[in-house]
Amino acid sequence: MTLLLTITITTLLLMILAIIFFPSIKIKSFKISSYWLIALMGALLIISFNLITLSDVSQGFFFEESINPIKILTLFLSFTVFSIFLDEIGFFAYIASKVAASAHHSQKTLFTSLYMLTSVLTVFTANDIVILTLTPFIIYFAKNAKINPLPYLLAEFVGANTWSMLLIIGNPTNIYLATSFNIDFFSYLLIMALPTLSAGVSSYLIMRLLFKKHLETPIENSVSMAEPSRPLMVMGLIHLGFATFLIAISGYLKIQMWLVPLIGALSLFAVTTIYLLFNKKSWRILFKVLKRVPYGIVPFMLSMTVIVIALDKYEIPLFMAQKLIGISPLFSYGFSSFIFSNIINNIPMSILFTEVLESSATLSLPAVYATIIGSNLGAILSPIGALAGIMWMTILKKEGIPYGYGSFLRYGLVISIPLLVVSLLGLGLLF
Repeated sequence: MTLLLTITITTLLLMILAIIFFPSIKIKSFKISSYWLIALMGALLIISFNLITLSDVSQGFFFEESINPIKILTLFLSFTVFSIFLDEIGFFAYIASKVAASAHHSQKTLFTSLYMLTSVLTVFTANDIVILTLTPFIIYFAKNAKINPLPYLLAEFVGANTWSMLLIIGNPTNIYLATSFNIDFFSYLLIMALPTLSAGVSSYLIMRLLFKKHLETPIENSVSMAEPSRPLMVMGLIHLGFATFLIAISGYLKIQMWLVPLIGALSLFAVTTIYLLFNKKSWRILFKVLKRVPYGIVPFMLSMTVIVIALDKYEIPLFMAQKLIGISPLFSYGFSSFIFSNIINNIPMSILFTEVLESSATLSLPAVYATIIGSNLGAILSPIGALAGIMWMTILKKEGIPYGYGSFLRYGLVISIPLLVVSLLGLGLLF
């Protein structure tokens, strides 16, 4: 067990250092994210030292349940295709420019409008994609309008990681935890509506207070974006809406959830191909969509799953579950998942805490939902909390926005802790 803990702790520490100091490695013309390479090396070391067998790994990846790591990855990557497609045709930027234009030179109105837009888009797409899509637009708009981009960047990031709690499809951690404990779409929504609404309203008020002085300056210029292709926009929105609807009722139709977005993504590509072929247009958009799919999450999640499988074999989750016994499950799991998200990232935290929850003497639904809350809001505390934070920081650095690890943590502490408390109190009213 000592060797396993040494490899695990070393891997986690190196991942944290990589995220802070060298988030990517450039080899000639290729740029590779360092976080998943380190996780992969840790997993390979665990296997090479025979701490677990290949049979253990195979069983952990492909176990016969409604959901497993492979199905989760298929679901998440397929669903991101819809959002990336809509972004590539210019839908998100066009909507954002219309919202910005409606502010009429008022930063307060603009702040409220962009926060609401981020929230709505996050609910119906995915938080990671919304963050990666709107961040460049916000920076471009702020530079053109000669205003400070920070209030809007934080509103976008915090809003996306708050409203991602509302639906089961809003975050891969929601999907993993909820489906692991057979929580269906509507049961999830009924419970998470109040905590999400509480956190959403609170986050808006906190940030309005934080940036009160910044938002007093009027906006000088505005930005307009070209309207996206209507046929492609309609095809993308129909596929996204239909996939969301089918996921919502998949439990009643006895359809495995992960199949819905996979079939939808394949259908979207097929329909788009036919449209482009008949209209003699370039297929470049499809290649750009495929290029932007976040493939790095695959080796990262599978590598972290290997580490969790090994920890489970040596009963580390059972030890953690025993330590949490006797403490209010709602707050103990809520705060511990929040903290662990910022130690090992929220996706591996969700994998680990699934084992912890299953090792508990009695399964507590409040504990499951509290863990989901911690996995989402943990992303706001530090860039380690979620992959979106790592990618967001990379964009800011590339665009010359002075927002380092210290700034992230400073704002994260002020915003995330109150949101966590408010969300857990809202959850507590339902149990």
